[in-house]
Amino acid sequence: MDAVELVEIAPRDGLAGGGLALSAVDTIELVECLAAAGLRRIEAASFCPPFSPAAEQVLSALPRLPGLRYGALVPDRAALQQAAAYLDEAQFVLPATEDFAQRQEKRSQDQLLAELAEVTKAGLAAGVPVSVGIAVAFGCPYAGEVPRAAVVELAAKVADTGPAELSLADTLGVATPDQVRAMITEVRAAAPGIRLRCHFHNTRNTGYANAIAAVEAGVRVVDVSAGGFGGCRFAPGAAGNIATEDVVYALERMGIATGVDMIAVADTAGWLAQRLGKPVPALLGRAGVFPPTI
Repeated sequence: MDAVELVEIAPRDGLAGGGLALSAVDTIELVECLAAAGLRRIEAASFCPPFSPAAEQVLSALPRLPGLRYGALVPDRAALQQAAAYLDEAQFVLPATEDFAQRQEKRSQDQLLAELAEVTKAGLAAGVPVSVGIAVAFGCPYAGEVPRAAVVELAAKVADTGPAELSLADTLGVATPDQVRAMITEVRAAAPGIRLRCHFHNTRNTGYANAIAAVEAGVRVVDVSAGGFGGCRFAPGAAGNIATEDVVYALERMGIATGVDMIAVADTAGWLAQRLGKPVPALLGRAGVFPPTI
C-alpha cells in the first residue's frame, strides 16, 4: 500500500489561522488526543507574536514519544533559537508575492530569503530541520492572480537554501486541481531533490479535490486540520483547512495508508468544537465511515 504523511496543523493554524481561542491546557490535551489517534507530525504552536509565550508553555508540557515530531512556525533566526529546545522541526513562511511580503511580513521577499538562509543554518546547528511554505502560491489578496512562473522561480531560490521540505500553500483557497498538478510538475523540475508538501484551504470547496490532485501528482506530505477548523483572515468568508478525518477517509478508500484513526480524530474534533463553541466543519463525524462499523 502506498502511504501519505499527514501534518496535523489544528493546534497551530487551525486555531490561530481561524482567529479561534483555546487555553494552553486545552491545546496540550488536543495535541495529546491527536497523537493518540496516530498523527506523528503535529504543528503544535507558533513563535510569531503574539503567540510566543503560549508556544513555550504548550511545547514544554507535551509528552515526548518515539516517532512523534512536534513542529512550530518561526518567523526568524531568533525565534528558531528560542524554540529549538522544544522542536523536532520548524516551519518558515515565504510569500509568493512582494505585496503580501511587504504588507503582512513587513519585509521584502529578498529580506525573507536572507532570513530563511539564517533560519536554516540555525536549524541545522540545532538539529531542527526547516520546512519552507510558499504562501499565496495560487492567489494573493493584494496582487490577485499569481503567475506560476513567479512561484517556480521563488521555489528554485528557496531550494538553494537547503530546506528539509518545500510546501506550496493555497492560502486563500482559490486553486483548482489542474493548477495544482501543473504547479507541482514545474516546481519539482525547478527544485529537484526537495521533498514537496502541500497546504490547502477549503474556502471555495476545492481543498479536498486539490489535495487528491497533489497526491496523484506524487506529493506525499499534506497538511490537515482536525475537524477542518481554521481559515485565512485575508480571505473574506474563508472556510477552514481541509479536515484530517475527511482526508484520511478519502486516502484510505483509495488504498493509501495514513496510519491515522479517522474515528478517533472525528471524536477529537467534536471535543474541540465544544471547547470553541463552534460546529465541526468536517463531514465524517456526521456521516460516519463506510462500510459502517458494527
